[in-house]
Amino acid sequence: MRLLLFHFFFFLHSQLAQAQVPSAASVAPAARVAPVETAAPVRSLNPVSPTPASGTWALAKTLALPGVGAASLDRRGTLYLADRDNNLRQLSRDGQPLNTYSPTQPGHVAIIEAWNQNSVLVFYDDRQQVLLLDRFLAPLSEIRLADYIDGTVRTATLAPDGLLWLFDESALALREFDPQALRVVQSTPLDLIIGRSRPDFRFLRQYQNNVYLVDYTSGIFVFDNLGNYRKKLPFTGLDFITFRGDELVYLGAGQLHFFHLYSLTERTQPLPPDLDATTVRQVLLSDQLAYFITTEGVRIYHL
Repeated sequence: MRLLLFHFFFFLHSQLAQAQVPSAASVAPAARVAPVETAAPVRSLNPVSPTPASGTWALAKTLALPGVGAASLDRRGTLYLADRDNNLRQLSRDGQPLNTYSPTQPGHVAIIEAWNQNSVLVFYDDRQQVLLLDRFLAPLSEIRLADYIDGTVRTATLAPDGLLWLFDESALALREFDPQALRVVQSTPLDLIIGRSRPDFRFLRQYQNNVYLVDYTSGIFVFDNLGNYRKKLPFTGLDFITFRGDELVYLGAGQLHFFHLYSLTERTQPLPPDLDATTVRQVLLSDQLAYFITTEGVRIYHL
């Protein structure tokens, strides 16, 4: 009887000891860096979004517009682009013309940002001016940035709350500007983040509570919606980026790269076989369509 009780208590003690030990999968290695701080994302295929097969592109329409400049899509899929004369054109999802805005003063359209639901931003880099338009391309306000910022703004974008994000190239600072109060709300110096490198910042965009600043030479600097630096994505040689769902999309080596913002995985899709990658200046994606802005115009494909 004593021997039987001894075996019973020994078995019960061993089971309790095993239950108190966590599984190996539940313990993160001490040396692992948090994903928000990593600078080298895992480049494996995303099982949730399998890589599309080559040759799945279907050409929907071709628009002959030589000299097209900056372009942007709004949440409804409406396309906004600057023509060779820096007029702003508004096109429907299938490329039909809707409205045209011609500026009263000549200027080079460097950035168009139409993702905000209430207004469209147009940034003229040569005259350091921001123009805000409504959805029918009627002017809402004009801001001469030189009246409020001492340095030179290289690129700009519009935040969902109506504030402006500006990159001050002279001071190497990311600035948030209130177009209503006409003042700088906050600034994030980048000199310590950049270090001794020679950056070449070309594009700025806020998406899903993060601000993405594209440096052609070293990668994409990521900030939160308060301007705090978070990490850098090591994607170099980029002039622009776009987003689709939870993926950051960029063009490289003749392919579209889809980088998942949360799983940190990447998939690629070859460009349409009838499209010359060297002529592509920008890519914009909606839910069902891809807009390739080229030196000859716009090519619209079904995804």
